[in-house]
Order: sequence, then structure tokens, then C-alpha cells
Amino acid sequence: MSTQSMTQRITAPEITGRKAKNGESEPIVCLTAYDAQMAALVDEHCDLILVGDSVGMVVHGLSSTVGVTLDMMIMHGQAVMRTSKKALVVVDLPFGSYEDSVETAFKSASRVLMETGCQAIKIESGSYAPETISYLTERGIPVMAHVGLRPQSVNVLGGYRARGRDQKVATEILNNAVAAADAGAFAIVVEGVNTKLAEEVTKAIHVPTIGIGASKHCDGQILVTPDMLGMFEWTPKFVKKFADLKGETEKAIKAYAEQVKSREFPSKEYTYKTK
Repeated sequence: MSTQSMTQRITAPEITGRKAKNGESEPIVCLTAYDAQMAALVDEHCDLILVGDSVGMVVHGLSSTVGVTLDMMIMHGQAVMRTSKKALVVVDLPFGSYEDSVETAFKSASRVLMETGCQAIKIESGSYAPETISYLTERGIPVMAHVGLRPQSVNVLGGYRARGRDQKVATEILNNAVAAADAGAFAIVVEGVNTKLAEEVTKAIHVPTIGIGASKHCDGQILVTPDMLGMFEWTPKFVKKFADLKGETEKAIKAYAEQVKSREFPSKEYTYKTK
């Protein structure tokens, strides 16, 4: 029996059970991971790892998440599952893999779970979401929903702008969150909304909210890991850079190039000797 199979992972019901009661619960810590190395690093410190379709932009250089495929998500999900041991692993269902019918959603979601071994999937939640969430959860697939700024809808929304600033849209977001929770979602990502709306959503539903650009009032927080590590020059307003890996990486590459050109590297300590 492998070490991974013996390790007790955090489960979707356990995440739901972490819902803040009167603001007293410990916040749920979440980050993204797309590869085995990063998954191993974040696993110790996170309750939940999201294999997000942001991989399309962060890793593959796409201009949006719309071009991400189910095969891509499965490949990255498999990599994350190989080295993570403790955290609940959630894999995004990409654009076009679940919206048209509950049967399509189940086919996509069941394939993700079977081929990656992950514990749950995430869908962006429009008016179609409650039926899909209910259908999946009744058939054994835990679902995390996603309201507010929904990256897969960027072409309809007209860009990556904060949502819910006018009352009509705010009410729609709140209603979508309530409907998703009532349909069986074990947690809901709330992205790119103002503090007041984030607090209203958090109070209105019985499952945890995971905020990204949605204030400290959510039950947990998530960021795209390369963003918070400072791998990109530009990041959204809500991202705090906890490191400058871009700067440190560029510095290391420059030093390597200079030492190769000067023949300083590889020196004797980095070469093999003849017997």
C-alpha cells in the first residue's frame, strides 16, 4: 500500500464543517497548484488545493481560460495528486465541458475524478448551476461553486472587472450563491466583489465562502500561487506579493549565463573525475 493511500486527506464535508460560526472558526487556507513540485510545497500549509483553469494563462500563456481543455485539466490534476498528501484537491471543469446539460457535466466530472483521483470539481455558477450541482452531488461528485467575477465568462462580462457594484448584479450574485449552496455545493468561491457583498454572501449561505478579491469576511482565502509568489510583473489589485520570485529567478538566470560565457561554470567541483 502506498504512503499516499494511507494518508487521510481533508474531505469536502470537513471543509463544509469549517463554516465560520460567529466569525470564530479558523479561516480555510487555499492556493492553486498545477504541477507536482508546487503541490508538494503548498500541501503542508493548505486545507484545499485548486487545480484551476488559470493554468491556461499561468502555464500555457493563453490570453484567457476559455481555451483550456478537459485533457489539460486532467494532466495537471494527475501531477498535483502525485505529490500532495493532506489537502483536499479540487479540479476545475473547463469552459464547454459542463454547461449544456447535466449529463455532459457528469461525464466530464466523473472522468476527472476517475483519471486524477482528486476529491472534487469546481464549476462557475450561472443560472444553470443549481441543477448541475444537485445532479453531480446526488451521484457522488462533490462540487465547489464559483460566483462573482467568473473568468470563463470574460467575453460576456467584457473583461476581468470587479462585479456587483450595482444592486442588480449584486443581487444576482447573492442569489446564485444561495442557489448553489442549497443545491449541494460544499463551498463557494467568491471572486472580485466588494466587501459589503462578500460579507452578505458569507452570512446568507450555510457553506464556506472562499474569497479571492472578496475581503477578509469570507470563510477562507485563495490566490493563484504564481501571483502571490511574484512571478508576474502585473497582478490583480487583490493580490499581495509575498515574494519576488520573478526578480530572483531573473537574477539567477543572468548569473548562470554570465558564468557560462566566462567559463567560470562548470568549475571542478561540478565535474566528474576519472577513476
